[in-house]
Amino acid sequence: MPQDLTLLLAPLLGGWLVLATHLPLGRQVLARGIVFIDLAIAQMAGLGVLMAGQLLGHPEHPNELPAWLEALAPVLPQLCGAVAALAGALLVAGLSRLWPERREALIGLLYIAAASTAVLWVSADPHGAQKLGALLSGDVLWVDGPALVPLAGASALYLGLRRLKPGLLDGGPGFYPAFALLVSLSVPLLGLYLVFATLIVPALVAARRLPAWLAALLGAAAYALGLGLSWRLDLPAGPMVVLSLVGLAGLSLLRPAKLPA
Repeated sequence: MPQDLTLLLAPLLGGWLVLATHLPLGRQVLARGIVFIDLAIAQMAGLGVLMAGQLLGHPEHPNELPAWLEALAPVLPQLCGAVAALAGALLVAGLSRLWPERREALIGLLYIAAASTAVLWVSADPHGAQKLGALLSGDVLWVDGPALVPLAGASALYLGLRRLKPGLLDGGPGFYPAFALLVSLSVPLLGLYLVFATLIVPALVAARRLPAWLAALLGAAAYALGLGLSWRLDLPAGPMVVLSLVGLAGLSLLRPAKLPA
C-alpha cells in the first residue's frame, strides 16, 4: 500500500467506529421522529468544545488556569463537549415529555440557539471562523490512533450494553445519555455534517427493509470511497464522505422497498 494511503487508515477506522454506533442510534431517531436531534446535540457538543478552547487559549499562548482546572486541561474540550451534549439531551427529553406534538420544532430551536451562541462566543477570536468551519465540516484526515481511544471505549460499551440490555438503550431511559455521549465524542473528530450524515443515511437505507448488516457495509464502503476520492482529487475529506453517503441514500431510493413476507 502506498505510504500516503496508510494515512487514511485512522480516519477510515474512526468513521467505521462512528458508523457502528450511529446506525442503531439512527434507526431509533427515525422511529422516534426526532431527526434533527443529532444536529441539536452535536451543536451543543461543539459549543462545549469551543468554550473549552476559549478557556485554554491558543496552544502557543495558553491561558492561565486555576490549579484544579489545570489538571483537566488535556481532556477539557472532550469533557465540556460531553457535559454540553448531555445537558442538551436532557433538555430534549424533558421537552419531549412536556410538548410531544411540538418536539421537532423545539429541537430545531435548540439547534439554532446553540449555533447562534457559538457564533457569538468566537466572534472576538481572530480564528473564530476557522474554528466554526472545523466544527461543521471537521478535519477527519487529521484523526490519529490516540484520538480514537475514547470513542472506541464508548462504542464498545454502548454495543455491549445494547446486546446485553437492548431495552435500556433502544427504547428506555438510556437512549438520550448514550446518544449525547457518542455524539460528543464523534463531532470533534468528524465534524457536525459528517456525523449527521452517518446517523441518518445508513438508517434510511436500513429503512428500505435491507438487513442492518448490509446497510452498515454500504455505509463503510461510502466512507472508503469518500476518503479515497478526497486523497485522489486533493479535496476536503469530510464533505467528500458526506456526498458519498448521500449518493448511497440516492441509490437506495432507486431500489423498490422489500415488502414484508
